[in-house]
Formats: sequence, structure tokens, C-alpha cells
Amino acid sequence: MSESRTIADLALEVRSKNASPFWVTMELFMRDTAGYTIVADPGYLNASVIARLYGVDADTVQIFRIPALDVVKISFPRPVSQGSLRDRDIHAGQHHVPLSLFPLPNE
Repeated sequence: MSESRTIADLALEVRSKNASPFWVTMELFMRDTAGYTIVADPGYLNASVIARLYGVDADTVQIFRIPALDVVKISFPRPVSQGSLRDRDIHAGQHHVPLSLFPLPNE
């Protein structure tokens, strides 16, 4: 039985970073247009998926699809502000992991 493929299998890079002390931004740099077409599909990757992965309100998730660059950018409010007592990732550098490991739709 083979493991299911994930977004990371189609991406050149998946990264996350602070967009401010109150927001996180993640960027999916896809290898090619075929991979971009899969992950940019709103039926596959949408605000509800991000809300479930990151425990945020779907109404606050912003998704920007940039076909000319084969990039999807996602922003959402940080659960706690940067540098606060309960902040476990001050640079938001590890937030990309759940998204990287999100399974691709059945091919």
C-alpha cells in the first residue's frame, strides 16, 4: 500500500511567515501549472480546509491565487499575537507543516 501524495510532493516550496504580529501568511510555490491547477482549485483548498487545519475562523481566511506565478498565498489571523506568552512559533516558521502534509485529492 503506497502512501498518499501531499501538497509538498507538487511544490517547489511551502513556507510560512509573519505577516504582522497578528497575521500569518503561507505561500505555496508550485513546480508547474499542473500542480498549481490542483492546489488552486477552490473545491480542494479553501477557507474551510485552512480553518480546520489551523483552528481559525473560516471567515477570516484570505486566499490569493496567482496563476501567472503558479503560487497560492494564504493569510489568516494568528491564534495568539507574536511574542505573547502562549506563542509557540514567534516567526511563524513552522505553520506551513500541516498544509505541506495535506493529502492531494484522489488522482
